[in-house]
Amino acid sequence: MHAIAIYDLDKTITHAPTWTAFLIASARAQKPWRLALLPLAGVATLGYALKLVDRARLKQITQRLLLGNGWQDARVARAVADFADGVIADGIYTGARAAIAADRAAGRRIVLATASYAFYAGAIAERLGFDDVIGTCVVRNNGKVRARIEGENCYGAAKLRMIEAWLAGEGIARDDAIVRFYTDHVSDAPTLEWADEAFAVNAHGPLRLLAKLKGWTILDFER
Repeated sequence: MHAIAIYDLDKTITHAPTWTAFLIASARAQKPWRLALLPLAGVATLGYALKLVDRARLKQITQRLLLGNGWQDARVARAVADFADGVIADGIYTGARAAIAADRAAGRRIVLATASYAFYAGAIAERLGFDDVIGTCVVRNNGKVRARIEGENCYGAAKLRMIEAWLAGEGIARDDAIVRFYTDHVSDAPTLEWADEAFAVNAHGPLRLLAKLKGWTILDFER
């Protein structure tokens, strides 16, 4: 049997969401003039709140505004390394570090599954000792990162589909795996239902209520 522990990233492992923080930090370091476009990113976020644009479209809009549509790979690498180092330094829950260490000691394969872009989430995962990363992908060509998502946004039901595709790609049958899954958000309910062991971590109200109804384990990594 394959023992696998899958973790969400934002507010499960990290204190705060990472995407906006990554955009602002990277723009400030490399393209500071683009910070003047933050109000437009705020308008796009309002459009999401009003259901005028979906989450995937919002990501693409904000990336284009703050980083452009042709971010050179060398610059990406520098920005990713700087951001990941900062998150590791003071942005990780102590409880998350302990859970990851315990899962590793128990012989579980440690996997990150996040709606965040894999190109920067992977650097955080590497520094935490994860074995694999499943995340939202960007289009990359001609040595540049584009402001377009490749495939699905790894969120909600799409996250479960991408986890299942990863399992298939690794040659692991579902019946041959014991999977535990950690997340802070109710949008991951499909994956929580699918997992053998479900953990609601730092859960907001809707997830906490659902976890109580479903009998999922509730954890607090903040303590």
